[in-house]
Amino acid sequence: MSPERSNARPPILILGYGNTLRSDDGVGPKVAEAVAALNLPGVEAASYPQLTPELADPISRAGLVIFVDAALGNPREVQIRPLEPAVSAQIMAHAAEPQTMLALARDVFGHAPTACWLTIPIEDTSIGEGLSEFAQAGFCAALAKIVALANQASASLQPLH
Repeated sequence: MSPERSNARPPILILGYGNTLRSDDGVGPKVAEAVAALNLPGVEAASYPQLTPELADPISRAGLVIFVDAALGNPREVQIRPLEPAVSAQIMAHAAEPQTMLALARDVFGHAPTACWLTIPIEDTSIGEGLSEFAQAGFCAALAKIVALANQASASLQPLH
């Protein structure tokens, strides 16, 4: 842990993850990049190919974390659901699930923020960087949900000093 670690918490952290070279699987990072470009007050957004242990630190500093990912199969609409930390922070593969990241933030840095998982249905994971029309519609719906959540949450979450 850095000696200059601040106790200030950004109210909202958006983490979009997925493989941007596999067409629709890159929708999570694209949503995070679009959120970052909006410069919403109190919101930080970043995109990653996968969730790795290094993200536990910024997760622990947030008041609310929204994990954004692609989802194959059913349901066929954008879903957002609350998340709780996993019982164990042990990572069993090269990448972690959101619940494991919350547990890691809790166990290493002492804080697991309120969190939710926003999943965007997709249909095309072939090699490519573009989104199908189906995933593009999910992208727009996800962006609208995040903006609404950010507006709602920023009114109730305050930075900790």
